[in-house]
Amino acid sequence: MADNNRPVSHGKNVVGQSNGVNKRGSGLGTGPVGNQNYNGHKNSSSNNSNGGKRAGGGSMLGIIIAIVVLLLGGGGGLSSILGSSGSSGGTGMTSTNTSTSTLDTSVAQGSRAKRTVIKGGGDDVITIMVYMCGTDLESKYGMATADLNEMKNATIADNINIIVYTGGCNQWKDSTISSTVNQIYKVESGKLICLEKDMGNAAMTKPENLTSFIQYCTSNYPANRNELILWDHGGGSITGYGYDEKNRVSGSMTLAGINTALKNAGTTFDFIGFDACLMATVENGLMLTNYADYMIASEETEPGVGWYYTNWLTKLSNDTSMATIEIGKNIVDDFVDVCAQKCQGQQTTLSVVDLAELEATVPSELSEFAKDTNSMIQNNDYKAVSTARNGAREFARSSNIDQVDLVDFAMNLDTKSGEELADALKGCVKYNRTSTNMTNAYGLSIYFPYKKAGKVPQVVNTYQSIGMDDEYSKCIQEFASLEANGQVTASSSYSAPNVSGNLGGILGQMIISGLGDGSIDLGTLASLASGRAMSQDDQDAYIAANSFNADNLIWLMDGNTYKMTLPEDQWSLVTDLELNVFYDDGEGYIDLGVDNVFDLDDDGQLIGEYDMTWFGIDGQVVAFYHLDTIESDGVTTITSYVPAYLNGERVRLLVVFDNEHPDGYLVGANTDYNNGETEAIAKNVTELNAGDKIDFICDYYSYDGTYLDSYYLGDTITVSDDMEIGYLELPSDAVVKATYKFTDIYQQVYWTPEIP
Repeated sequence: MADNNRPVSHGKNVVGQSNGVNKRGSGLGTGPVGNQNYNGHKNSSSNNSNGGKRAGGGSMLGIIIAIVVLLLGGGGGLSSILGSSGSSGGTGMTSTNTSTSTLDTSVAQGSRAKRTVIKGGGDDVITIMVYMCGTDLESKYGMATADLNEMKNATIADNINIIVYTGGCNQWKDSTISSTVNQIYKVESGKLICLEKDMGNAAMTKPENLTSFIQYCTSNYPANRNELILWDHGGGSITGYGYDEKNRVSGSMTLAGINTALKNAGTTFDFIGFDACLMATVENGLMLTNYADYMIASEETEPGVGWYYTNWLTKLSNDTSMATIEIGKNIVDDFVDVCAQKCQGQQTTLSVVDLAELEATVPSELSEFAKDTNSMIQNNDYKAVSTARNGAREFARSSNIDQVDLVDFAMNLDTKSGEELADALKGCVKYNRTSTNMTNAYGLSIYFPYKKAGKVPQVVNTYQSIGMDDEYSKCIQEFASLEANGQVTASSSYSAPNVSGNLGGILGQMIISGLGDGSIDLGTLASLASGRAMSQDDQDAYIAANSFNADNLIWLMDGNTYKMTLPEDQWSLVTDLELNVFYDDGEGYIDLGVDNVFDLDDDGQLIGEYDMTWFGIDGQVVAFYHLDTIESDGVTTITSYVPAYLNGERVRLLVVFDNEHPDGYLVGANTDYNNGETEAIAKNVTELNAGDKIDFICDYYSYDGTYLDSYYLGDTITVSDDMEIGYLELPSDAVVKATYKFTDIYQQVYWTPEIP
């Protein structure tokens, strides 16, 4: 939120006239492709006249809690249901690019001695273990083969062993690697030398498989310096590492699983690195401190090129006694520089964390921060915590994994314990670089519930298994509990407005889905309820005093303009505001998505006008979903996505607007998995190539609000160097329903009546 308690909108440039909006073909059976979590159910109570209402006191909530307690024998109240996936259109928090070219070689007093002893003089022997689960990153895009070629192109010293374990892929682009069984290779003299032709078919995400590889390396290639690199998808603190496309039911290797694998391997490392997405988390670091001196990982989703191996391996070969943080710096610099060249517009992060210092300084500071934050929640200051969380740098926004930069979050809360925690964290991060369009990323993230709070019990179990202090668990349980109660109180009485064309049916459906990501069940509710300290009466009283009143969501004529007037205290409860547009094609509604474009008058009130434009590519209007707006040092960067098929593969095309490209440009694509195939996040496809085929897709609804299916939208287009990107005027005879979507501090969503 901005300082004047108003959301921030972005401008748009209209580049031409669209050639129409039409779905084609048969339904695709993909399930909804938008980021609004429609759940396919109609709302039977969607016939209120103006704005919906919310009841005070949480009476419906009390009934729900009573049912949970009776069925499960649990105590306390409802704890956690998560709202829709609204994205921040700008929060008013200070945005800072946190890249640094300075390597911090200091070590905090009280830190343990490093586990690896470097001999010096170039006499050190190094074994680099690369655990490479190729998966669809390789079978579709050849990313693993590209990185293996980078390793082969390096000049490797005789006292460096690069051992690679391959598997988890249906089809390796390098034909020398088996797609049938797991294998072990050595990178030597510009070649891949096969050491073990058949290591079986065990899932790469099984801890015992990683353990056996590490033990193989230490037994056959003993060294005084060991390094471990885990290559694949990454899912951060909840999901962990890896996705094996040959063994999909095996899931990922959680942090608890990684902990088990490393403990059983009985080896310690100079560094453990993740050439994977989202693994630079505090939880991961605190777990890894038992096994390594440094962690090298990314807070954000990695671009598809991943780490660039040639340069840093060559430099290490020239000096095998190089300090580990120097190795890390070289890895970070090569990665960020190559991504800037090859992956323009994609957000990039990579940091080097001193795990000895993390272990010595962060647990106590995190515990105090958690206690203070928990106290704020219990003492009627939940809104401040929610606002700080909403304003914190969030990673993998489109996936709603709820990981935020912990330094940014701690500083947003503006407490003494937050400041001390931020200082400790910044001390542990010895080197951190980001792309110019990434702000407020200081090198370490953490899970904090907001979009998928139903994951809290799973996270708490993970924390217990890796030995994290339970004060932070108590904090996130308390926050999730109050967030959920705020949502349930709102949703129990709020119905979408009934507007012409039965749009209210669609909106009512959205509101039902606003209760969560589908992962909440009675067992989860009971588990969350047992983790809170605040009484139900106190929660109800707080929610009643800090409730968004949907009665304000009505359009009133002011002169010649419709406006929506909210009191100042109501604006302070709004975390996001987005425009949602539906196109009537004569048979039903095409959902065109959400965008953070809106107009506020001089008094800060919402103006009820829609200019009949929407984002398009090559003259075609597309379904379009805003993700993130960053304003830093006079530069505004907006990231959004378009659901599509790229050469027959389901993806989310990434669209970026910045000062140099005000009309936007396509920077690449993320794989979009169907039906929960994996919760781990894939590296971005590095680029779109001339000749690639794109089919846009959209969600489609009947007039009574039933989700019918998802369809192709418009015609197939071919990627070229002169594709036109920007906002397009809709046909003059188009019939559309435009509405604004408000998100409150509890992540409950509300839709306005149709803009008149």
